Amino acid sequence: MVSLRRVVVAASSATIRLTAFVFLRWIPGYPFSPIIFTSLIIYLSSLFSLAKDDQPSEDRPEKGGKNSTKEHVHESDATDSGDSALKTLLTGLPSKGSPAWTWATALINVGVALLALDFLVRGFLVYPTEDVTFSRIGYVSPTTANLVFREPDTAQLPVVVSYQEASQNTQKWIQEGTVYKIDNSTDFTAAVKLKNLKPGTHYRYSLSNNNTGTFVTSPRPGTPEANRMSFVTSSCLKPNFPYSIVSHPLRVPGIEQMTEALAKLPALLKPAFMLFLGDFIYIDVPFRFGSSMDHYRSEYRRIYSSPSWDFKSDNATAIDLPWIHTLDDHEIENDWSKGNKTAPYPAAADPFTHYHVSGNPPVPAKSFAHPDDVTYFSFVNGPASFFMVDTRTYRSEPSQPNSTILGYAQLRSLLHYISTPEPPGVHWKIISSSVPFTKNWHVGNTDTWGGFLDERRIVFEAMWRAERTFGIRIVLLSGDRHEFGATRFPDPELALSSDELQPNTAGLGLHEFSVGPLSMFYLPIRTYRQTDTEDVAVKYAPDGNNKFGLVNIAEEVGSSGRISVLTYSLYVDGEVVWKYQLSVPVRRTGGRTLPPGRVLEDKLTREGWDAVFKTAIGTIEEIGSVVLKKARVAYEELLERLQKAEGLN
Repeated sequence: MVSLRRVVVAASSATIRLTAFVFLRWIPGYPFSPIIFTSLIIYLSSLFSLAKDDQPSEDRPEKGGKNSTKEHVHESDATDSGDSALKTLLTGLPSKGSPAWTWATALINVGVALLALDFLVRGFLVYPTEDVTFSRIGYVSPTTANLVFREPDTAQLPVVVSYQEASQNTQKWIQEGTVYKIDNSTDFTAAVKLKNLKPGTHYRYSLSNNNTGTFVTSPRPGTPEANRMSFVTSSCLKPNFPYSIVSHPLRVPGIEQMTEALAKLPALLKPAFMLFLGDFIYIDVPFRFGSSMDHYRSEYRRIYSSPSWDFKSDNATAIDLPWIHTLDDHEIENDWSKGNKTAPYPAAADPFTHYHVSGNPPVPAKSFAHPDDVTYFSFVNGPASFFMVDTRTYRSEPSQPNSTILGYAQLRSLLHYISTPEPPGVHWKIISSSVPFTKNWHVGNTDTWGGFLDERRIVFEAMWRAERTFGIRIVLLSGDRHEFGATRFPDPELALSSDELQPNTAGLGLHEFSVGPLSMFYLPIRTYRQTDTEDVAVKYAPDGNNKFGLVNIAEEVGSSGRISVLTYSLYVDGEVVWKYQLSVPVRRTGGRTLPPGRVLEDKLTREGWDAVFKTAIGTIEEIGSVVLKKARVAYEELLERLQKAEGLN
């Protein structure tokens, strides 16, 4: 008969190994590390107790008389039965015949737990990064560029900022400004706007603390160069994941893969900027070490300390690509929906403001709030205008009466932007959101716009009306899900047939492209599927630790005249796997149906037999989350009734 202690040893050993594999290579979730280390304590204590009892009887004192000896002999015989090195190494059980194998299997489990500990704390302890210095470019217009830098060494003050055209090495440097004071109030960061620049020009900048970089200004509106532009978009990054013991703990593989992929592009497709849609840091994954302002600041410093920013491919680096940012939950707290006054939001907003907002585009002209309180942005670049919504700062609890994901002022600002005609030459309105608009994701759906369907309907109706009225095209971009999903939302007035509303079809409607992660885990289960004709699935690509989208807009000559064409290219692990195209006539024709989208390229393999299994797991998780939510609501209602009854008594 197998003893309870042997079951405990084998079970705790299996838990350590399986959980560590999931933690290091699959999903670095916060529950896993406590499970690993608790299981290790149980395993070691049970193992040594069992190994001690398995010693030969002549080597240990007898206890409990004859019956005890017989019981031990019986257990020892069971241990000898099938005792082998392979069994010991695989199960973690002790080997009576060879103590060396017992030590070996114990060391395997200790080593696995140490790898988890290394992933958990090496970056946090070994790289506190108080002394990190960097510079980067944020939003770039035809005549300006926002420069953000950090300099904690006061001996470097004042910091002089200069620039010159990159094509003229002999040209003297133009001094833009001098920063005399940097202190801890901004975590030693500062922002400087480079002004009086020439449109469509390659520049280099230099700081007196030896930080340098390059950038290209946007083309002048109305020029032929303004008819085309490219940019990249993604979300979610975590250093050194999937985990590698030989990798730098702050290395971000996705940034390096993106740098290599972009370096291969022809000059006309080189992106003008990165539109990063949230989760730049993961304050609570794999473990929250604190919620103070200093903890949040240290996470930003660690990301900007990553060697991946300086990774070169064809002399290009990621730090020279302008990045503009949207806020999401892991920069605050998972599934955040408690507004901008509740802790830890104020602590989280501080570094986001200094490191990212200071380099972001301007706030909308009609923000309907004081500019200092606005975290949504709007700008124009070439043939497209952009509105970057903030779905975290102003949101309330989802799936409640009058739930809001935008807040009153931001909703008014977005609706004003949608209903405002664009100037000639601007053919696209691109609206970015940190979370998907589609409700086709069925796990965590309430954390997306799926938890705010009334407000979504208001926004969609404004978008459909704008497309009909202005003859302009609206495209939605989002992130957050660690998967890729392309979805279209047909205007009900189009009265499309059932064939035109089938899943996995290109066609008419507002289009959303949701992509992530840039460098993080992906979900091994299938949670995206079409359930009605409001959200029509176009493409689903869940796999891949590193994903980003390249958006290219250019003018072409079509059968009915000149058209502006938007091509979305999905990159997975550094390779293009899917391309989709949308177009809009250059000559505006309000009230006319816009052309349908079409697939240009699809290298994604069809789902195998495992897709059914993965989809089933996703469905079980969806049902489980619903059941747990209802149980929680019922529990809270019961507590409330008991409290009322107790009050009456």
